[in-house]
Amino acid sequence: MDGEQIAQIIGSLLILVAFILLQTKHMKATSTSYLLINFIGAGILAVTAIMTVQWGFIILEGVWSLVALGGLIQKATQKVKA
Repeated sequence: MDGEQIAQIIGSLLILVAFILLQTKHMKATSTSYLLINFIGAGILAVTAIMTVQWGFIILEGVWSLVALGGLIQKATQKVKA
């Protein structure tokens, strides 16, 4: 197993763990932890997709990570205003 596959497994596991924690009510979709785990997991997968030029996954994981990043930025700006 090469480094790229290990990175893909780590990224996938991060997203799946966040999803499982969300579904079992151990985490909220708006929590910083959930957004951060999704951002990191999807970011890892987006980078590996870019390295292998897999356009479907570049779009999927790129958007996924950007949406999570947007949520993190929104949470950070709300805390600053509060």
